[in-house]
Amino acid sequence: MSSYADVALPVPLDRPFTYAVSDVVPQVGARVLVPFSGQKLMGVVVRVHDDKPAYETKPVQQVLDAEPLLPDELMKLAEWIASYYVAPLGEVLRGMLPLAAEVKRQFLYAITDTGKKILYDGAEKGASRRSRKTPEEQNREYAVLNYLESGEAGKLSAIRSATQANKQLLEDMVKKRWLAREAVAESRDARRMEKIAVLVPDVRLPKLNENQQAIMAEIMAAGGMMTVSALRELDVPTSTLGTLVTKKIVRIDEVPESFLLTSLQTAHKTQTHEHVLNRAQTIALDDITTSMNTAKFKPHLLYGVTGSGKTAVYLAAMQRALTAGKSAILLVPEIGLTPSMAGQLHAAFADEVALLHSALTPDERAEQWHRIRRGEARIVVGTRSAVFAPAVDLGLIIVDEEHDSSYKQEETPRYHGRDTAVMRAKLNEATVVLGSATPSLESWSNAEKGKYARIEILDRVMDRPLPAVELIDMRREFQETGAENIFSRKLIEETQATLDRGEQVIILLNRRGYSFVVMCRACGDKLECENCAISLTYHKPVVGSDLHAQPGQRLECHYCGYRRNVPKVCPKCESEHLYFLGAGSQQGEERLQEIFPNARIGRMDRDTVRGRGDMERLLTRLHSGEINLLVGTQMIAKGHDIHGVTLVGVIGADFALNLPDFRAAERVFQLLTQVSGRAGRGELPGKVVVQTYHPDHYAIEFAAQHNYTGFAAKEMHFRRFMHYPPYGVLANVVIQSTKLEEATGWSAVLGRWFQKTPLENIRVLGPAAAPIVRLKRVYRYHFVLKAQQRSALQRTLRAMLAHADAAGIPRRNLIVDVDAMHLM
Repeated sequence: MSSYADVALPVPLDRPFTYAVSDVVPQVGARVLVPFSGQKLMGVVVRVHDDKPAYETKPVQQVLDAEPLLPDELMKLAEWIASYYVAPLGEVLRGMLPLAAEVKRQFLYAITDTGKKILYDGAEKGASRRSRKTPEEQNREYAVLNYLESGEAGKLSAIRSATQANKQLLEDMVKKRWLAREAVAESRDARRMEKIAVLVPDVRLPKLNENQQAIMAEIMAAGGMMTVSALRELDVPTSTLGTLVTKKIVRIDEVPESFLLTSLQTAHKTQTHEHVLNRAQTIALDDITTSMNTAKFKPHLLYGVTGSGKTAVYLAAMQRALTAGKSAILLVPEIGLTPSMAGQLHAAFADEVALLHSALTPDERAEQWHRIRRGEARIVVGTRSAVFAPAVDLGLIIVDEEHDSSYKQEETPRYHGRDTAVMRAKLNEATVVLGSATPSLESWSNAEKGKYARIEILDRVMDRPLPAVELIDMRREFQETGAENIFSRKLIEETQATLDRGEQVIILLNRRGYSFVVMCRACGDKLECENCAISLTYHKPVVGSDLHAQPGQRLECHYCGYRRNVPKVCPKCESEHLYFLGAGSQQGEERLQEIFPNARIGRMDRDTVRGRGDMERLLTRLHSGEINLLVGTQMIAKGHDIHGVTLVGVIGADFALNLPDFRAAERVFQLLTQVSGRAGRGELPGKVVVQTYHPDHYAIEFAAQHNYTGFAAKEMHFRRFMHYPPYGVLANVVIQSTKLEEATGWSAVLGRWFQKTPLENIRVLGPAAAPIVRLKRVYRYHFVLKAQQRSALQRTLRAMLAHADAAGIPRRNLIVDVDAMHLM
């Protein structure tokens, strides 16, 4: 029997920790509770062995799983992510297991020798004469010490119940060394339980009153059992059910609560899963099916124009996977897109569908995860973390809108969901399909090189035409009107004509709030967030909001959430002349209401879509025609299929061309193409009006022509010249600290190391202040590393981390972002 276990813990350290095992030897892939740095942490076993370490080991305190939760292929995937993205293995494994609800964390408090001395001498005598504690607080301190006098540690809840002491008082006693605090963790059953009323069989019924008969009738109509919560909705006294239980006619059982989200209960109203595939879709499906049948790994890039019916191909391919006894995973980039997709899947596959994303409660995520692992749900839909779903006999992974930057995790481990899906498919000998109307240049390059098989659907379903695109030069618009208007004359004219015909309009205004800059005309100072080097956005009070009663007038930071009132004078020079610049979606909605008073206007942005049901309600209103003019941010550009929309207006999308990011042109092209694709998806043709200050920019021109291949060739030319991906590999290294002198000092230390160390054809840019130099009160400096070979880049990054550790730079203050999507 093995004596030791190596455990990967969720801490920013690049190594596992060895613990002694006794009676129960955990298996690789199982969870354990172990002591670490004065607390108990949940980790995952990565190795069991008899190699005694050179130091004294602590014991594993609890084995949580009798068998591995993570199969061998997911353990290998975790090791690949840790290696590829230079991330701690323990943090990777934590992200793979959405089971936080199954471990309960709490603090235990125990009296110390100092505390006992204070208790025996008398709390008031032992306390400082200058104590700011009130007599009542001092009495509570004494009560706590008296409660813990035996030396046995007590839970916070028990101490609070016995002494009325709050957590802050206990923490103060810990600081005075009267108490010792220990963090503990214990397993719990995360299943949500519900009570059901069950008819007891073969019972002779006595005479029942009218209320009792009503309950019995409901239970019998439901097949002999019914939830207690449903029975309480009947118009009978609550004591009636208790009487039936007392008479032993009905018993109450507790069972795991069934899980069915609203988004799964109601399929997308405007669509059905019974799609008749056209020739191009059938060819695409046959290619995917052939790959699944051969059970050999081969990635496929499904390039299909907007409205070409890629979703129908996904559904048919998943049906083929189920028929073959396989499971399938469908990834979508945004939680907001999950309900409509999940609805279609539920219409097609009913209870075979499981949902995984961060908007679920911890208990819901744990329940869905276990359904998948048990094989009860073989169709999984979710955001990037769903790529880790423990699907049984996985045969197909589909990444919808594979170009979307939301697939990149912005915290450790900084994996890319698309690339991780490709590796997962490789480890499972499964088929992976990357679908998009605007593929990422990395995927397009892989298809050009033959690494991916490319499938093309170049026409819309039913041969519907792509929308005509008209560019409006806003420079000329200003010259001719002499005013800086949000909406051009042409867009107003087209919108009015569309509404008059009874059709629908979508307008993209890719900024939240009312105005995104507040500036003083006198001194030129901008009102910035106190935590971030970012201008505050002005939000105007809203009356009669679509979905929520929004807060009143305020300035808000969209990075950290900081809010403040709108000052009457400039905080710097006290001038009254504050100027509000730039138009956001809120101002766009207000202006549209003025121009089109009879329009039924809705707004879709992060201020109106907050909960997981908000998107569904808004889209339902749009599909039903209750809303005929929708304005919003880029949320409106992704995946929505509204057949009544015949006009799309685009405002301010070219702003991103001015950002210091080599992917700026690609993002603008993708956004324009995706939002243009919302027009003309029904029987009527569509039109797009794009307002731009850069009508001659190649990203704008190719988007107007619906010419992805032309854009890709042009952009690839610049990428090749500058050695940016896909013609090189890149990492962004961020040094951060709440103290400016630490951030700059550590940056200088690493800068000198990069200068002195022989590097393997790696170019290092920096150190330099990050584009957002202060974020959430943290100062940020960065290096950008560009290399030709990924292996050389990874070796350099690991050597840098080793040097940083030797130089005393904490690992938590270093961010290593391999294949960074943003350099901000």
